[in-house]
Amino acid sequence: MIIRSLLFSLFFITPAFAERTNVLFICIDDLRPELKSLGAEYIHSPAMDSLVKSGRAFTRHYVQAPTCGASRYALLTGKYATNGAQRNNGALFDAAKTADEKPFSLPMQFRENGYRTVSVGKISHQPGGLGGKNWDDPAKVEMPGSWDVSLMPTEPWKNPKGAMHGYADGKPRIPGKTPPIEHKEGDDFTYTDGWITREAIEQMDSLAKSDEPFFLAVGLMKPHLPFACPKSYRDIYDDVALPPIPHPDKPEGLSTWHGSGEFFGNYRHEPGKDPRKDSAYADQVRRSYAACVSYADAQVAKLLKHLEETGLAENTIVVLWGDHGWHLGEHAVWGKHTLFEESLLAPLIIRVPGMDQAGEQTDAIVETVDIYPTLCELTGVPMPDGLSGKSLVKHLKDSSAEGSPAFGYWRNSETIRTPEYRLIRHGKKGDAYELYDHTGTDGETTNLAAEKPDVVRELNALIDAKVK
Repeated sequence: MIIRSLLFSLFFITPAFAERTNVLFICIDDLRPELKSLGAEYIHSPAMDSLVKSGRAFTRHYVQAPTCGASRYALLTGKYATNGAQRNNGALFDAAKTADEKPFSLPMQFRENGYRTVSVGKISHQPGGLGGKNWDDPAKVEMPGSWDVSLMPTEPWKNPKGAMHGYADGKPRIPGKTPPIEHKEGDDFTYTDGWITREAIEQMDSLAKSDEPFFLAVGLMKPHLPFACPKSYRDIYDDVALPPIPHPDKPEGLSTWHGSGEFFGNYRHEPGKDPRKDSAYADQVRRSYAACVSYADAQVAKLLKHLEETGLAENTIVVLWGDHGWHLGEHAVWGKHTLFEESLLAPLIIRVPGMDQAGEQTDAIVETVDIYPTLCELTGVPMPDGLSGKSLVKHLKDSSAEGSPAFGYWRNSETIRTPEYRLIRHGKKGDAYELYDHTGTDGETTNLAAEKPDVVRELNALIDAKVK
C-alpha cells in the first residue's frame, strides 16, 4: 500500500514498476468543457468533478478536428492527419490500409508491450470498432491488431449503429423522422450508456484477476445526439437558470460556420421549432444536453466506484477525454464541425496515483496528440517514433508548466491556437484568414487579420511547420 501511494514519483525512477501500471481511459462523445468544477455552476457533474479534484484538469486542451473520427484518429495514432481522408470520420479505416507491421495505434503499442487491451463502447469512430452496414462486420476492422477484446453492447438495439443513436425501448434513429430530444421514465439501462458501463465493469472484474497490466478504454455515447436519457436526469434541470448564450449571432464574412446540418437534417423538429429563432426551444435543447452530461457523469461514477472497490485505483492511471466540443447556439451554430473555440476546446483530465498538486488545474495549451506520448512515459511503454505530440508529464508534475500552440483542421482549413490568438487559414495556399484576439473580450467575433498582418505571417508559419 505504501509503495503504491508513491507511484507517481516512482514513474521517473523505476520503469519496471511503472510497466505494471493500468490505464482506464474514458472517452465521452461531444462533451463541452463545462463541468461544475470547471466553472459551469448549473451542470450537475459530481463524478467528473471528483476527477478534477483528485487529478489534473487541462482547461485549455484542444482537439485536432471537430468531428468524431478525425479527432479519435489523432488520439489513437498520436499523429496529425497527413491526408484529407484522415480529416474525416473514416480516418482510422484509412490509416489501417497503409499501416505497416509496427504498432500504429495507442492500444496496439500497449498490447505489443505486455498489456491486455480492452475496448467497450465508442473508442474509435465505430462503436465496437467494426465497419459494414450496421457497424458489425467482423471482416471490416477499424484498428486491426489493437484490442484483445472489443465490445459494443447492443441490446435491445440489435446492432452498434442502432445503439449509437438509440432511443428508449430499443428504438433506433430514423434520419429526419425521430426527434432530437427524448427523456423516458426508467433506469440507466433505458439508454445505451447504461449497458456500456455494465459491460465495462464486468471487463474490469475480469482484468482484476489477471497478472497482466491492462489498458481498458470505455467510450460513452452521451451527450451525443439524440439528446436522449432517463427523465430523472432531465428533472435535475427543470428550475436551473441557464447562462446567456455568448456571441449568438451568425459570423459575418468567411468562416467555418455551417447550418447545423447534423442537428436539423438528421432529426425531426416540431413545426416552427428552431433554437436560432425560438429562445424557449433553445433552452429546452440546452437543458436536454445538460441532462445527457449528467447521465454520462453517472456512468463515470460507477466506473470510478468500481475501480476503488476492486483495489485497482491504487495502481491505475485514469484519463477522461472529450473528443470535441459542441456549439449550443454560439455563432448561431447547434453542432460541431467548425474551427471556433466551441468545437475544438474539450475536457481532458488525467489522474495518476500519488501525484503531486492533485486538484490543481492547468491553463497550459495542450493537444489531443499529446496524450499518446504521455501515457507511454507514465507507464514505461516504449514511445514510437513519429508522434506529433509532446508528453504532458511535466504538466502532471507542475501545473504551472508552459504549453505549446495547438493545431487543428477541418476540411481545407487549418487553425493554430496560442495563448493570445487563434488564426484560421482557409485553403491550402492561404486564400483567406481569420485572426481572433483572445486577450480581449470579443472572443472569436472580430476578425483582425487585415489589421495585424505581422501576426498572421507569424502564426501562418506555425501552421506550415505543423502541416509538414
